[in-house]
Amino acid sequence: MVEELKQKGITDAAVLNAMGEVPRHWFIDTALDAYAYDDRALKIGCEQTISHPSTVAMQTQLLTVASGMKVLEIGTGSGYQTAILCRMGARVYTVERQKGLFDKTSALLRQLGYRAKCFLGDGYQGLKEVDYGPYDRIIVTCGAPEIPAPLMAQLKTGGVMVIPLGEDEQKMLRIEKGGERPDQWKVEQFGTYSFVPMLDGRNFS
Repeated sequence: MVEELKQKGITDAAVLNAMGEVPRHWFIDTALDAYAYDDRALKIGCEQTISHPSTVAMQTQLLTVASGMKVLEIGTGSGYQTAILCRMGARVYTVERQKGLFDKTSALLRQLGYRAKCFLGDGYQGLKEVDYGPYDRIIVTCGAPEIPAPLMAQLKTGGVMVIPLGEDEQKMLRIEKGGERPDQWKVEQFGTYSFVPMLDGRNFS
């Protein structure tokens, strides 16, 4: 899998090492083990999926994570992306709105020894508690119809957000927050992707 990721443009050694060290099959149903290391999305329940390994690697590479950074993840899902970030030494705060996934994944991450702080909540709003933010990095793992203002407010000046923006399909954006005004932010685009949608303001299930 790691060799395939290199062929697809992943060059960050820390990302490649983490992808090689975190077994993807831990985060999927055992019935799908035969597909665990294929570059494909797989269903994980609650109408959600675990992203392609190449998508996880690309988002992580764009995030430019260094050990000790405080990272907010929107959409815990299976916990695979969370584990990659933890393996890279990030202090991860992760939000999941689907209670079934939250219960399953938070328990799995604890069992595997990944010390992410897991929260059940509306990821569109981020984590408002002053004890947690602001964040060095924010990663969104669901398709957002717009850039959520609460997330930008919780990102440090100089921090980076990686977010797939769009509805039916998304453009992967890397946003570097340069100041308080949007015209001071640096926005770059990296390809087209397809994510499950971000759900703003709906009841948890």
